[in-house]
Amino acid sequence: MGKKDVEALEITIDELPTYLHTNHAVYMEVADGLYYLTDVNDRYWRAQDTNQFNEKGHYVDASPLVPTIAEFLELPFCDGRSVTDLFAEATFYASGDGKDMPEDF
Repeated sequence: MGKKDVEALEITIDELPTYLHTNHAVYMEVADGLYYLTDVNDRYWRAQDTNQFNEKGHYVDASPLVPTIAEFLELPFCDGRSVTDLFAEATFYASGDGKDMPEDF
């Protein structure tokens, strides 16, 4: 899990699949919370709730694992809505390695 960058990404819904494939993760902020959209060993995709942590200190999954980015972007996980449904009202942030990033996010 990377650190949320301070500056928002300028990205379109059409660019998001390529961004995820290349960068493996992105933060998505919507009115009801902040989600970490990420892959698992470059094989499966999921959304995680950044307000909840498991016993290992990792974000809790907000969606099931799915094998493709296309399926993931259409998967309802946030009050029955998918990334595609939420895209217009969401702000996206890069997930970095923590270097040159603020302590808090």
